[in-house]
Amino acid sequence: MPRFASGREAALELRPDHPVYCFRPSVLAADARAFLDAFPGRTAYAVKTNDEPMVLETLARAGITAFDVASPHEFAAVRAVAPEAELLYMHPVKAQADIRLALEHYRIRATALDHEDEVAKIVRIVRALDLDPEDLTLFVRIASKGEAAYELSKKFGAAPGHAAELLQRIDGLGIRCGICFHVGSQVEDAATYERAVATAAEVRDAARVPISALDVGGGFPAAYAADPRRPQPPMPPLADIIARLMGAVERGGFAGTPLVAEPGRVIVARAFSVIARVLLKKGQRLYINDGIWASLSDSWTGKIVLPVRHIPDPARRRRAGRADKIEPFRIYGATCDSVDVLSRPFFLPESVDTGDWIEIGHIGAYSLSLRTRFNGFYPDTFVEVDTPFEAGPAPEGFAEPERRMGVAPEGG
Repeated sequence: MPRFASGREAALELRPDHPVYCFRPSVLAADARAFLDAFPGRTAYAVKTNDEPMVLETLARAGITAFDVASPHEFAAVRAVAPEAELLYMHPVKAQADIRLALEHYRIRATALDHEDEVAKIVRIVRALDLDPEDLTLFVRIASKGEAAYELSKKFGAAPGHAAELLQRIDGLGIRCGICFHVGSQVEDAATYERAVATAAEVRDAARVPISALDVGGGFPAAYAADPRRPQPPMPPLADIIARLMGAVERGGFAGTPLVAEPGRVIVARAFSVIARVLLKKGQRLYINDGIWASLSDSWTGKIVLPVRHIPDPARRRRAGRADKIEPFRIYGATCDSVDVLSRPFFLPESVDTGDWIEIGHIGAYSLSLRTRFNGFYPDTFVEVDTPFEAGPAPEGFAEPERRMGVAPEGG
């Protein structure tokens, strides 16, 4: 992998006409170690966030020994780079063939569920393989709600009464019981975790069975950008969020219960940026060679603010507009689909023009996992970069929610 000091250096040397991902392994390792140091339980990286082999290898070297996996592809991806890693199969609804593969071939011994039919599937395979039930831990996922950029309570989670019944059923089969929840993604309000732990305690007390572990899920927030024109309360430090979580664990009577967390975004977001080129400037519109079907799906949702940096093409001698004046530009993606438009404009120097590059920072979470081959466009070029995106001069721009500007999206 070619190596550069910064994304700007990579852009100016390579002069890429297609998107280039800048991977920062030192940033990834540092953020992984920061979480390991802050969380007192077992850290299981959520592979869905970014399953690139370079990411999994770096995390294994950084000390991550457990991984939250959801599919046979993720089982194999982790074991290919970390053969001794522990796999936690925390997808609540699974194909029976995948359950058998997990138990028999990958020797996974921890999984999640939220319905009695899922218990029945697992028990059939445990008996068919003649496994000792006491070697298995089934986590009952409880429903939870809270403040999050991406709220995840609608698809999975048993109501408290149902969860208690499931725990009793599992305990009666001789299988170890766990409780888990997932409060959402990019959670900046620690009270969301406190409420979820309190619900877990209610379920445990109603079930009256031994609980072998509490999995507090993911949702721990990553650092993104902020609009300097509209001061907002700063995101609480990770240490403060975990301190309040641990306070809830103590109050809920889980102090002696082994803990598990499934961080993803907080670990990998800062590890990647993407260098995109401006294919055309049309007034206040910029057509770039990336978009919602590739690296920018997370930005398309309008939930987060991405930092962006203008890298002028030195071959362009004449420019219209001032380099010190920041203006909003609507961003259009590379595909021929008219839906390929970001919900947030990028605020960039007025002088940005066709042929320039834009480095978009902190896209390590979900951007690569969700990119598609739609229309034949698929970014897959990587370079290694030594310095964090935010090192050196401040980014010249940022992505700001369009709704705050009072501007309606095109087409209604």
